[in-house]
Amino acid sequence: MSKLIRAAAVASFTALAACASEAAGPSVPAEGSTGAPAARLAAFTSDAAGFDTRSYYYDTGREVVVFDAQFTGAYAKSAIAQIRSETQSPITYVVVTHPNPDKFNGASEFQKIGAKVVASRATAGAIDEVHAYKKAYMVGAGMFTEETYPPKAVVDVTFEGAYSLPLQAGAVELRELEHAGVSTTQTVAIVPSARALVVGDLVHHKAHAWLEGGIRNGKPSPDLASWRAALDELLEFDGLTVYGGRGQTAPVRAAVDEQKAYLTAMESVVERYVASLGAKKSELSGAEAPSHHKKIAALASAEFPDYDLAYMIEYGVYGLANAIASK
Repeated sequence: MSKLIRAAAVASFTALAACASEAAGPSVPAEGSTGAPAARLAAFTSDAAGFDTRSYYYDTGREVVVFDAQFTGAYAKSAIAQIRSETQSPITYVVVTHPNPDKFNGASEFQKIGAKVVASRATAGAIDEVHAYKKAYMVGAGMFTEETYPPKAVVDVTFEGAYSLPLQAGAVELRELEHAGVSTTQTVAIVPSARALVVGDLVHHKAHAWLEGGIRNGKPSPDLASWRAALDELLEFDGLTVYGGRGQTAPVRAAVDEQKAYLTAMESVVERYVASLGAKKSELSGAEAPSHHKKIAALASAEFPDYDLAYMIEYGVYGLANAIASK
């Protein structure tokens, strides 16, 4: 999408957001002029076994759009149950923000109740490889069997660049970022009525990030420079609030600045640790790797004592650590 078209679209949605009712907050429904519930944005969050994955959902008063489908069908069912306990609006769309299994594994459960799964063409194209990589690892590690691992997600609607969901009421605009972030491709969603920017795991405000990297050619390929560039793209939406896949909400500029600083600091933490191993850095790919990852997680906690979810480093840093060790 050209920068000119992108700028015009951003201006349009910023104007819509400015006109939205301030009363329609992210977790408390407001009353519209007709007495019917106004649009609202809320969230379902899994437990740690589901990687504390947060699925936001936007109830327009007529239908519900869910952002990210959870790690397993069981968590997806729990999200559906929570949504149904709060609204009679049907779930019509599930948006996959990026190709990681905690974002698409639960997709089929939403499709069973009539929802359509929406993703960028790049995200849809990456699902095969990511699914195969993650299934092989998790089945091999004994976390699942071939039969119990979630089925590969099937995307119903794909788009390139930008896409407006065809809703009966309200508005949701999807944007495909130009740079890769936590994975190989990234979609964000603008929800004007909530003045919200839903970004998946691109931002973990005040929580540790998953530093595995996107799966390319069958292996993790972290690219923190591209991730920082993707974050800079969010500055076009200044004035909205960022809703990340984990952590706290934050204004766009604060979320971008802190996430970039976090990535730079964590890159330095891992570089120093790898350098300290010297000739033993080969252990990062062997049986001793988990103990090294645990030590890096401890260093991350010391570097960011007010950040939650240090286990994200312990289990996800292997991608970054191996990439740095191989230089």
